[in-house]
Amino acid sequence: MNKASQTKSKFVAVASIAAELSAVMHVAKEISLAAANAKAIAFRAGEKAKGFQPITDFINELAKETIELVNDINEHAFVLYQMTVEEYRMTNVCLAFDEVTRLAEGAPYADSLAKPVALAHQRMQSCRFQFRTHVNKLLDQLEGVMHPARAARVIAANSRIEASQAGEYLQSLQAVAESVDNAAQVIHDNVQRCRSALSIINISE
Repeated sequence: MNKASQTKSKFVAVASIAAELSAVMHVAKEISLAAANAKAIAFRAGEKAKGFQPITDFINELAKETIELVNDINEHAFVLYQMTVEEYRMTNVCLAFDEVTRLAEGAPYADSLAKPVALAHQRMQSCRFQFRTHVNKLLDQLEGVMHPARAARVIAANSRIEASQAGEYLQSLQAVAESVDNAAQVIHDNVQRCRSALSIINISE
């Protein structure tokens, strides 16, 4: 794959990551809403859902943690996009310089091109290095999002157990547990796709 194609693939990857992160944010907000609904149900159920009440706080905290993490990741993803734009520009500059150097071979003062060409290539290599650094940081941050997603699945399992003792509120609380479990799975899958996209462009570097 040539440099121009590599840069285009990065644009696609970064754009797909932004879309996946937007979906994660949406789901995390849904979890927060589910926690609020569960708290209201547990309050109405009283003693029948006493064990469920603290679980709603855990669910809400996990949602908040996920939203904060994704906000932070979005900032890095935007920086990554800016770096991709810069690398794309520098790649085109280097290609143009290389073509001019080829055409000017043997011409008077052709050597005067050497310094700007070297600087352009140095700038491009710097862009590529910074890009790889931010990709690795982003991969670490995405791994961090996986922790609350895993925790949410555990909490969802506990929620089902507590819901089974809630009498007539059983179905309502089980629906909350199911929605949290499904949301956690969606977040896990979306984050995995982000990591895969980043890993692919990291390998192609």
